[in-house]
Amino acid sequence: MKILMIYCDSFTFQPISKTLEEFPEVTGGSSFEKTLVAFIHAESGDEEDMKAVETKLVKNLKWAAKKNNTRSVVLHSFAHLAETKANPKFTKELFDKTQARMRNTDYSCEQTAFGYFMDLNIDAPGVSQARIFKAF
Repeated sequence: MKILMIYCDSFTFQPISKTLEEFPEVTGGSSFEKTLVAFIHAESGDEEDMKAVETKLVKNLKWAAKKNNTRSVVLHSFAHLAETKANPKFTKELFDKTQARMRNTDYSCEQTAFGYFMDLNIDAPGVSQARIFKAF
Protein backbone atom coordinates (compact mmCIF):
# COMPACT_ATOMS: atom_id res chain seq x y z
CA MET A 1 0.00 0.00 0.00
CA LYS A 2 1.06 3.52 -0.76
CA ILE A 3 -0.53 6.57 0.92
CA LEU A 4 0.01 10.22 0.17
CA MET A 5 -1.60 12.22 3.00
CA ILE A 6 -2.17 15.93 2.54
CA TYR A 7 -3.58 18.14 5.27
CA CYS A 8 -5.96 20.64 3.64
CA ASP A 9 -7.41 23.88 4.92
CA SER A 10 -10.14 23.06 2.38
CA PHE A 11 -10.78 20.14 0.04
CA THR A 12 -13.58 19.73 -2.50
CA PHE A 13 -14.37 16.92 -4.91
CA GLN A 14 -16.90 16.69 -7.74
CA PRO A 15 -17.40 13.41 -9.67
CA ILE A 16 -16.98 13.92 -13.42
CA SER A 17 -16.83 10.54 -15.18
CA LYS A 18 -17.53 7.05 -13.95
CA THR A 19 -14.71 4.57 -14.55
CA LEU A 20 -15.96 1.48 -12.69
CA GLU A 21 -19.50 0.50 -13.67
CA GLU A 22 -20.04 -1.94 -10.78
CA PHE A 23 -20.12 0.86 -8.19
CA PRO A 24 -23.09 3.13 -7.40
CA GLU A 25 -23.90 6.29 -9.31
CA VAL A 26 -22.80 9.48 -7.57
CA THR A 27 -23.88 12.89 -8.80
CA GLY A 28 -22.83 15.29 -6.08
CA GLY A 29 -19.53 16.16 -4.57
CA SER A 30 -18.58 17.41 -1.12
CA SER A 31 -16.41 19.99 0.61
CA PHE A 32 -14.36 19.64 3.77
CA GLU A 33 -12.47 22.06 6.00
CA LYS A 34 -9.36 21.38 8.11
CA THR A 35 -9.10 17.76 6.97
CA LEU A 36 -6.48 15.16 6.18
CA VAL A 37 -6.98 13.79 2.67
CA ALA A 38 -5.46 10.34 2.13
CA PHE A 39 -4.66 9.45 -1.48
CA ILE A 40 -4.58 5.67 -1.16
CA HIS A 41 -3.23 3.09 -3.61
CA ALA A 42 -4.01 -0.49 -2.58
CA GLU A 43 -1.66 -2.94 -4.29
CA SER A 44 -2.33 -6.51 -5.34
CA GLY A 45 -0.16 -7.87 -2.49
CA ASP A 46 -2.41 -6.12 0.04
CA GLU A 47 -5.18 -8.61 -0.74
CA GLU A 48 -3.26 -11.34 1.11
CA ASP A 49 -4.11 -9.92 4.55
CA MET A 50 -6.81 -7.26 4.63
CA LYS A 51 -6.90 -7.05 8.42
CA ALA A 52 -3.17 -6.26 8.67
CA VAL A 53 -3.36 -3.67 5.88
CA GLU A 54 -6.46 -2.10 7.43
CA THR A 55 -4.75 -1.84 10.83
CA LYS A 56 -1.64 -0.19 9.33
CA LEU A 57 -3.80 2.19 7.32
CA VAL A 58 -5.83 3.25 10.36
CA LYS A 59 -2.69 3.76 12.46
CA ASN A 60 -1.07 5.91 9.76
CA LEU A 61 -4.22 7.99 9.29
CA LYS A 62 -4.57 8.64 13.02
CA TRP A 63 -0.87 9.49 13.33
CA ALA A 64 -0.97 11.97 10.43
CA ALA A 65 -4.26 13.49 11.61
CA LYS A 66 -2.77 14.01 15.07
CA LYS A 67 0.34 15.64 13.55
CA ASN A 68 -1.98 18.11 11.83
CA ASN A 69 -4.30 18.64 14.79
CA THR A 70 -7.44 17.34 13.08
CA ARG A 71 -9.96 14.57 13.61
CA SER A 72 -11.30 14.83 10.06
CA VAL A 73 -10.10 12.38 7.39
CA VAL A 74 -11.14 11.86 3.76
CA LEU A 75 -10.28 8.61 1.96
CA HIS A 76 -9.59 8.96 -1.77
CA SER A 77 -8.76 6.06 -4.08
CA PHE A 78 -5.71 7.09 -6.09
CA ALA A 79 -4.41 4.17 -8.14
CA HIS A 80 -1.37 6.03 -9.50
CA LEU A 81 1.27 5.52 -6.80
CA ALA A 82 2.50 2.00 -7.65
CA GLU A 83 2.72 -0.46 -10.52
CA THR A 84 0.23 -3.08 -9.28
CA LYS A 85 -3.37 -2.50 -8.24
CA ALA A 86 -5.64 -4.41 -5.89
CA ASN A 87 -9.03 -5.51 -7.12
CA PRO A 88 -11.42 -2.52 -6.91
CA LYS A 89 -13.90 -4.51 -4.78
CA PHE A 90 -11.11 -5.26 -2.28
CA THR A 91 -10.12 -1.59 -2.20
CA LYS A 92 -13.69 -0.42 -1.63
CA GLU A 93 -14.18 -2.96 1.18
CA LEU A 94 -10.90 -1.80 2.75
CA PHE A 95 -12.11 1.81 2.59
CA ASP A 96 -15.46 0.89 4.16
CA LYS A 97 -13.79 -1.00 7.02
CA THR A 98 -11.26 1.77 7.58
CA GLN A 99 -14.02 4.39 7.63
CA ALA A 100 -15.99 2.39 10.22
CA ARG A 101 -12.93 1.98 12.46
CA MET A 102 -12.08 5.67 12.25
CA ARG A 103 -15.64 6.65 13.10
CA ASN A 104 -15.68 4.22 16.04
CA THR A 105 -12.79 6.19 17.55
CA ASP A 106 -14.44 9.61 17.20
CA TYR A 107 -12.92 10.65 13.89
CA SER A 108 -14.97 12.17 11.11
CA CYS A 109 -14.13 9.95 8.14
CA GLU A 110 -15.61 10.24 4.66
CA GLN A 111 -14.85 8.89 1.20
CA THR A 112 -14.73 10.50 -2.20
CA ALA A 113 -16.86 8.92 -4.94
CA PHE A 114 -15.34 5.50 -5.59
CA GLY A 115 -14.82 4.53 -9.23
CA TYR A 116 -14.85 8.05 -10.67
CA PHE A 117 -12.49 10.57 -12.13
CA MET A 118 -13.26 13.84 -10.40
CA ASP A 119 -12.40 17.45 -10.13
CA LEU A 120 -10.44 18.20 -6.96
CA ASN A 121 -9.79 21.52 -5.27
CA ILE A 122 -7.04 21.38 -2.69
CA ASP A 123 -5.94 24.24 -0.45
CA ALA A 124 -3.00 22.98 1.58
CA PRO A 125 -0.72 25.01 3.85
CA GLY A 126 3.02 25.10 3.21
CA VAL A 127 4.15 23.27 6.35
CA SER A 128 6.19 20.06 6.43
CA GLN A 129 3.70 17.84 8.28
CA ALA A 130 0.96 18.80 5.77
CA ARG A 131 2.39 16.29 3.26
CA ILE A 132 3.29 12.77 4.32
CA PHE A 133 4.01 9.71 2.15
CA LYS A 134 3.96 6.17 3.56
CA ALA A 135 4.51 2.81 1.92
CA PHE A 136 3.93 -0.54 3.61
